[in-house]
Amino acid sequence: MRKFKYLSVLLLPFTVYFSFQATGWVTFFPLVLFFGILPLFELMLPVNDKNMDEAEKKLAEKDPFYDWLLYLMLPIQWGFLIYFLNIIGKGEDWTTIIGKIISMGMMNGVIGINLGHELGHRLNKWEQLIGDALLLSSLENHFLPYHNRGHHTNVATKEDPATARFNEPLYVFWFRSHFGSYFQSWQIEKERLKIQGLPFIHHTNRMIVYSILHASLISVIFLVFGWKVLLAFLISAMIGILLLETVNYIEHYGLVRQKRENGTYERVRRWHSWNSNHVIGRVILFELSRHSDHHYKADRPYQILESHEESPQMPTGYPGMMVLATLPPLFFAVMNKRVLNNRRISNPS
Repeated sequence: MRKFKYLSVLLLPFTVYFSFQATGWVTFFPLVLFFGILPLFELMLPVNDKNMDEAEKKLAEKDPFYDWLLYLMLPIQWGFLIYFLNIIGKGEDWTTIIGKIISMGMMNGVIGINLGHELGHRLNKWEQLIGDALLLSSLENHFLPYHNRGHHTNVATKEDPATARFNEPLYVFWFRSHFGSYFQSWQIEKERLKIQGLPFIHHTNRMIVYSILHASLISVIFLVFGWKVLLAFLISAMIGILLLETVNYIEHYGLVRQKRENGTYERVRRWHSWNSNHVIGRVILFELSRHSDHHYKADRPYQILESHEESPQMPTGYPGMMVLATLPPLFFAVMNKRVLNNRRISNPS
C-alpha cells in the first residue's frame, strides 16, 4: 500500500473538476481545501520521518508504478487545460470566473510545474520531454535549464535568485526569483553552446525553442478562443508560477553556504534546504518536501527520498508553510529563530 498513497494527488483534479462544474463561491473549493483544511490537518497529524530500508529502496526504485503515475499526469494536465479554455467565461459571473482561474492555476503549480520539475531531473530524454510538456502548460519551461544548472549549483548563495534572503518578504522574492532565474537561463544556454562551439542563435538553444513554443501556444489560444480566454489562461499560468516561487521561498529561506578563502562555496549539504516530514504535503507533492535530500542527491527519484537528522525541519507541511509565507511578519517570527539556530549548528565557529 506504500505506493498507492501517491494517488492522493488525484484529489486535486477531482476537486478542480468540481470547481469547473460549479458556480459562485463553490468554485473556490480547491483553494479552501488545499490551503485551508489540509494545513489544519497537518498541524494535528504526526510527522513520519521513517526511511525505507535498502531492500525496500531497491524494489521501489525498479517499480514502474512510480514513473507511470507521473506520465499519467501529462494527459490529465493538458486535458484540464483544454477543458478550461473551452468553458471559462461563458455566461459566468466574475466570482465564478475567478474561482475557476484559481483552480486551473493550482493544477498548473501542483501538477504542471512540480511534476515537470521531477521529470526534468531524469536522464531519460523522453521523461525530460514529458517534463517540458507539463511546464509548457504554465509557460515556465525556462525553469529546467535554470533549475538543473543554476539553482542546484548556486543554492544557498547570493548567486542564486531562487534562494530567499533572511528577512526578505515573499512579495519581493517573487519578482527577484522569477525574473532573475529567467535571465540566468539565457546565460546558462549561452555558456553551454559556447562550450560546444556553437553560436548563440542555434536550433539547440532551448531558450529560443521555448520562446517559440510559448509564442505559438499564446497565438493558438488567441486565434481559437479570443483575448478574454487568453487573459484567463495567462492569469492561471501566473498563479502556477507564483505557487512555484512560494515553494522556492520556503525551501531555502535564510540558509547560506559558507564561502571558502579561494572564493568557492562549501559543497551543498542537507542543512542547506528546509525539510518537512508532514505526510499530506509529502504525498500530494511527490516528496518535494524532503527537499534536503533532493539537493544532496538531485537524481534520486521521489519515492526513495530520505529524511536525515541534519536536515532543518519546518514547523508544518508545505501547504501550511506557503500560507504562512504570505504573512511576512508572522513568517519571520516563526522562521527567523530557526534560521539562526541552523546557522549555529552548521557553522559552529
